[in-house]
Amino acid sequence: MDSPPLICNGKEGRKDMKWSKLSTLLVLHIMLLIYSLSGICSKLAAAEPVFSFKFCMYYAIVIGLLGVYAIGWQQVIKHLPLTTAFANKAITILWALVWGILFFHEGITVGKIVGIVFVILGVILFACADEVKENE
Repeated sequence: MDSPPLICNGKEGRKDMKWSKLSTLLVLHIMLLIYSLSGICSKLAAAEPVFSFKFCMYYAIVIGLLGVYAIGWQQVIKHLPLTTAFANKAITILWALVWGILFFHEGITVGKIVGIVFVILGVILFACADEVKENE
């Protein structure tokens, strides 16, 4: 199953081209979510005795998640500039905060919120700069 084209080939309108880029970004963010889940399992493994069953199980899950992420990442960067993909990778800091709160009962501080807002604004700014470059 081929992914939708990012470049308009004359038969598709501008709306289709936008949707293709949006769908690629959606897949990218799903891959980044999967990547962030490996951090949960790593932290859980760190709490277990080395080489215990649970330790090995958590690390097997980490390896599986990172394998899925690696394959998905390769597919995404076929359709996006590497700079755009890496800029979006910064969003995993938001997932780290969410997972920290949900799974490890870590606190939210003003500094963390401000930091995440700056990261999200940076990703948006970078994406807008990419969009301006494409329209030139």
